[in-house]
Amino acid sequence: MQAILVSLDRRWKRGKGGFAPFHWKICLFMTANIVLLSALLLDAPVGANAKNLAPPIHFFAKLLTNFGESGWLIIVSAFLFFEGLAGSRLLRSARCRCQAVQFSRIGGYLLVSIALSGILVNILKRIIGRARPMHYDDWGILGFSPFNGHASFESFPSGHATTIGAFFAALAFLSPRYRFVFAACAIWLAATRVMIGAHYPSDVIAGLALGAWFSFMLAIVYSRYGLLFRIGENGWPVPRLPIIRSTSANENPAP
Repeated sequence: MQAILVSLDRRWKRGKGGFAPFHWKICLFMTANIVLLSALLLDAPVGANAKNLAPPIHFFAKLLTNFGESGWLIIVSAFLFFEGLAGSRLLRSARCRCQAVQFSRIGGYLLVSIALSGILVNILKRIIGRARPMHYDDWGILGFSPFNGHASFESFPSGHATTIGAFFAALAFLSPRYRFVFAACAIWLAATRVMIGAHYPSDVIAGLALGAWFSFMLAIVYSRYGLLFRIGENGWPVPRLPIIRSTSANENPAP
């Protein structure tokens, strides 16, 4: 363990490249305003009509919404991490061992992103205690009962959307060539939480943003240690060895 900590300390000190300070401030400012605007403009209409959603749409959303359950994603990520770790020690070929190390690091990155963002969002939603759309008639969009302890008062931010945001943002950083595909998947899957009446739009947007930002900040930390990522010329983390190579070596994803 001490050898690992010493190695990480050396990697941190060797880390080069500064993170662009103004980019994240602009993005954070825009994210906060989008969440606020969605709360003011969209939450009330959605809450008032949550029970009137067409059955086919509700059925479609019900089929997809459980993708945002963090449990199975954590299991898959942990499996990838430990299998890669075992392969790095057991495989004979140096090339195969290097590939196993890379897969282990990818699994670790996904595992930490999903698990820690999930812990954070569960703490936040219990502290905030926002009533879900099912209580719209009684509480409205500003119904809050902090530390209530009941699931019906844990609407903001959405836990499923946070998991989805963390997972697909991590994939986008690992393979920036397909970041728009990952972004579209994240938006559609997170929107199912609104379609089934479990969350308001602002809950989902806040959850997506929280998960994506968590994966982004973790990519910054990884890049400082020289693991999976490096800091690009414009200050954003870019993959050292992406899952699928981009057509441009300097392609830089946005959070």
